[in-house]
Amino acid sequence: MLFLILSVICSVTVGAIFKIARTYKVPSAQIVAYNYVFALALCYFFFSPDLTVLDASSPWEILLPLGVLLPVVFLFLAASIKHMGIVKTDAAQRLSLIISILGAWLFFGEQFSGFKLTALLFAFPAIVLILDKPADNKENKWIYPALVLLGFGIIDILFKQIALTAALSFTTSLFVLFFISLVIMMLFNGYEILFQKVKIDFKSVIFGGLVGVFNFGNIFFYLNAHKAFAQNPSTVFAGMNMGVIVIGSLAGILVFKEKVTKRNIIGLFLALLAIVFIVASQLN
Repeated sequence: MLFLILSVICSVTVGAIFKIARTYKVPSAQIVAYNYVFALALCYFFFSPDLTVLDASSPWEILLPLGVLLPVVFLFLAASIKHMGIVKTDAAQRLSLIISILGAWLFFGEQFSGFKLTALLFAFPAIVLILDKPADNKENKWIYPALVLLGFGIIDILFKQIALTAALSFTTSLFVLFFISLVIMMLFNGYEILFQKVKIDFKSVIFGGLVGVFNFGNIFFYLNAHKAFAQNPSTVFAGMNMGVIVIGSLAGILVFKEKVTKRNIIGLFLALLAIVFIVASQLN
């Protein structure tokens, strides 16, 4: 469970950094681009991935779509926040757990114990109650949160496949993913700078560096968690979502002084119960 806990902490920290960056009006796309620069450098210097093993037999059918999806889904995330608000976007991201759980059953043949089913019964109402907050945007462009939900669900499933593949070490896979994502974001930022006249903000280097460190940790620990729970992908999917919701909500309340309702508190309690049953399913 240690890898899963560390992944959750890194994920929440990334969210907090983006929340702080918004107050400085730093372009999100530039932060994401620098994030991949730093993540790529960390992966290379700490793990010295063996790139000589890459050939036509490498799992490109997983690496290429995942490398493209990582930055593209983030851009959908930013568009969803802009047009539909943070609350509805966060709900879409967390409800992607549905796709992840279906993937565990359909693609990985996982059998669900009583403990896991009970955890899921607590998990879904917990998500709804925790995210039951006034929307900060009244536009009706549901295509963006729908793409966020679908995108994060597919990303979870592809990460599980990367963790299970024996064709490449996961550190080499990580380096390739960061490289593909960086290329995508360089193209996107180049388009914004040249054709939309977006100015380069050098504060994005600082925020991008911080995001890169914790994003690297998030994905690294997440892949390790999937390797540790090779037969139980739903444990990682549900544990990650519930952990991020609980710790993220607590950070919002304690650090950013966000207001909570009674329904939010009930949702947090249900999420904690879901985590208890997820842990119990592993001990059992």
